[in-house]
Amino acid sequence: MTSTLRNPLIILIIGALFLPFLPLLVWSLAQGWFFPQLVPKQWTLQHWKQVFSAVSRVGEGMIQSGVIALATTGLSLLVGLPAGRALGIMEFPGKAGLKLVLLMRIIVSPLATLMGIQFLLIRLGLSGTLLGVILVHLMPTIPYMTLVLASVFANFETGYETQARSLGASPFQVFSQVTLPLIAPGVIVGSLFAFLISWNEFLLTFFVGDGQVFTLPMVLFTLLQGGNQGLSAAVAITSILPGLVFLLLSSRALQNDAALGGLGNV
Repeated sequence: MTSTLRNPLIILIIGALFLPFLPLLVWSLAQGWFFPQLVPKQWTLQHWKQVFSAVSRVGEGMIQSGVIALATTGLSLLVGLPAGRALGIMEFPGKAGLKLVLLMRIIVSPLATLMGIQFLLIRLGLSGTLLGVILVHLMPTIPYMTLVLASVFANFETGYETQARSLGASPFQVFSQVTLPLIAPGVIVGSLFAFLISWNEFLLTFFVGDGQVFTLPMVLFTLLQGGNQGLSAAVAITSILPGLVFLLLSSRALQNDAALGGLGNV
């Protein structure tokens, strides 16, 4: 595909992705928007002023959401990296069943196991704590991370590692200088999934956080209950921004890796 065709296609894809957010932007600036009006008759910045006036509340939610999402992503990577390597490279009895278990954690609603896990966290004194919320966020994020990395390791050439070891490289050098650069695209994609899932998670945070852990989705839910659609839209746009920044950084990292030939080596 030529560059003249690629650029309009990219613009079209980006437009399609961001089109659903256009009504949010209109609602955040509208002084009422009623059917059958195509556009609001009155505009206001009052909703954004309320967001900035409640900056401490929104900021607290952002900070806690960021801490939880980053910690969840890191822990998911620690578990998903060896698990994904085992599923992608090794052959062992029960491999297909293990993949099915991981898929079930994605398909089945968290409510199916949430009550039992919450009881366990209460017994351990982790209910209503950041650590408890981080641990329960691992339920949906570890399967995504593991399956993404398993698909990467399925096409991984272990001969590079063998050659590096034969040349005297230590296990850490092999991992940091050979393995990690080759699987970097999978690590980036898996981390992106884990971060966005944890950042936007409400149900698990609501039950396990016990009203003590106040993330940005919790702030948004509280505002939605108030019935102020304009204010809710403004906060919703605010909640999208960090995830969008993480997405752009991941996309740039993937483009850089492709330019260096990393994608062709996996």
